[in-house]
Amino acid sequence: MNARTSWVSIALFTLAMMLLPAPVHAQSVSCAQTVTVQPGDTLSSIAGRTLGNAGAFERIVTATNAAAAVDSSFATIVNANRLSIGWKLCIPAAAATPVAAVTTPAAAPTPAPALTPAPTPAAENEGGLATTEPFDGEALTIDYLRRQEYPDQQLEIRQTLTPGSNYNRYIASYQSEGLRIDGLLTVPRGAKPATGWPVIIFNHGYIPPAIYRPTERYVAYVDGFARNGYIVFRPDYRGHAFSEGEARGAYGYPDYTIDVLNATAALKNFPDADPNRIGMWGHSMGGYITLRAMVVDPDIRAGVIWAGVVADYPDLLNRWRRANNTLPPALSNQARRWRVQLQEQYGTPESNPQFYASISANSYLADLSGPIQLHHGTADDSVPYEFSVTLAEQLKAAGQPGVLYTYRGDDHNLTQGFNEAIARSLAFFDEHVKNRR
Repeated sequence: MNARTSWVSIALFTLAMMLLPAPVHAQSVSCAQTVTVQPGDTLSSIAGRTLGNAGAFERIVTATNAAAAVDSSFATIVNANRLSIGWKLCIPAAAATPVAAVTTPAAAPTPAPALTPAPTPAAENEGGLATTEPFDGEALTIDYLRRQEYPDQQLEIRQTLTPGSNYNRYIASYQSEGLRIDGLLTVPRGAKPATGWPVIIFNHGYIPPAIYRPTERYVAYVDGFARNGYIVFRPDYRGHAFSEGEARGAYGYPDYTIDVLNATAALKNFPDADPNRIGMWGHSMGGYITLRAMVVDPDIRAGVIWAGVVADYPDLLNRWRRANNTLPPALSNQARRWRVQLQEQYGTPESNPQFYASISANSYLADLSGPIQLHHGTADDSVPYEFSVTLAEQLKAAGQPGVLYTYRGDDHNLTQGFNEAIARSLAFFDEHVKNRR
């Protein structure tokens, strides 16, 4: 073969290679963006904020699994109800024809939406400061909370957000101990009742304050109540998102409970709200806050608590164990300081039972402002199921109305029983708040 023939052969070979289809992996996956799963994320909430439609989560599943087939940095999604923090997801380009969103006429409430993936807020963590600081255990007492002032005030609308199916959404703020506290506010559209809309104060569970975002957590929960004719207000406790102050944690300081009690005071004066029809909902740490608020403020008509940290302080100190009998991770680092400081300053629960009774809402159940509905999964490896069982027994002993719904094999977020739990919660609020006479 002469040089000219060799050159022609090489040229033809190169041209043929250029005309071959690109490898499959180079064109089979198209991610408009990638998302890393954060605490509280669900496929529905991610689809809502990236694709504009919570119901389009299956497109994320398909795109992510396709990406994972050629790139191991992406997650493989086997169960749409199960996401893990840190997973990398592939978000496809917006569909040319958007999936039709389910809408609800403003004139009539409808049942909670039947979302396939249940929302998954962060598992309970104690939070708190990582450094030692002045500590006052007396500020944890129920009497201390009762002595504080929760002055009349007005919510200030700071930002208008994209509306929900039949309600408007805002970021609103109020004052708590001189701090500006923000929160997510939803207000139903349509004809306002003569006395105003009923209200649910929504107390979220622990989410690391540094990554907390008011519009990215508990999306399906808020929607379940908001679309059924309730004003919903979810306070961003101090130090969370853009709320002022320092996020010191719930169990060693009264801060978050005070923030919620001030939020309740502000909602009583909100022009669209009925001050005589206020209920409170709490998950995990938010359940702890809800129980405390209800033995302080007589105007909270009913409370619903999911997977709540509702034990008394002796049990918080001695019985907060995971299924493998180990302490939650936060208890092994400096965020546990409140436990150490309480016992250093006030002794153990055995040596000073009177003090620990004074800081436990469970000691004041006779003063509850209304009935309580409890929900807890038996496979909760973050907050013991026994906490809710014990509280239900204490409510009965105190002659207080209460009911516990048990979800066999379900987790901290009631992933399997989410829709059933929402329906039960709505029916309870309808009976004791919305239809209160």
